[in-house]
Amino acid sequence: MEFILDDLTDDEVAQHIARYEPVTGTVRDLIDALIRTRVDDATLADAHRRIAEVVAALRAEQMPGPYGVRRSATGQGMAWGNAVIGLRNAVAPPLTVVRGTPDDALAARAEVTLGAAYEGPTGHVHGGVVALLFDQLLGEAASMDGTPNYTGTLTIRYHRPTPLGALVLEAAPTVREGRKKFARATLAADGMVTAEAEGVFIVPRAAGG
Repeated sequence: MEFILDDLTDDEVAQHIARYEPVTGTVRDLIDALIRTRVDDATLADAHRRIAEVVAALRAEQMPGPYGVRRSATGQGMAWGNAVIGLRNAVAPPLTVVRGTPDDALAARAEVTLGAAYEGPTGHVHGGVVALLFDQLLGEAASMDGTPNYTGTLTIRYHRPTPLGALVLEAAPTVREGRKKFARATLAADGMVTAEAEGVFIVPRAAGG
């Protein structure tokens, strides 16, 4: 995996988070509000005009291309454009991953609340969003040994529809065979597992695979 180095200290990273996290949260609220609004045409047209003005202001100075996967000067990861955990990405739920549990130092756990923006069947999470969450958490678990990897295959068994709302994901690595790492994960709502997944992750040759 190719990292972009940002020459930021830990204090500067913290300041960046403090500046951008609230803005991203408000844009996330905007997405939810737009999906569920019932305002009249005039109110909607006025909102469109004001949102377009904000977009134009933010476009005044842009970086070329996507945000990329960055690290600070002290090695802190900053995947802030990521579609699942990105600090700057209002599309991201976001998924907050906790590495290691009291029972398994190599496990990964995450809690997330999904609202209207992630709906597939009525009142339930889109199956593709479930796959997105699994891909991220399984990858986190597979890389707990400090060796980077890419998704090779992702196999999901959907036991029942996953309701929108508060969810818990848990993942852990299982075995490694040469350049292949294997990991398993579950997704649960109200303590009931709604889906399980297994991922195969490939260690790049440049990383010792």
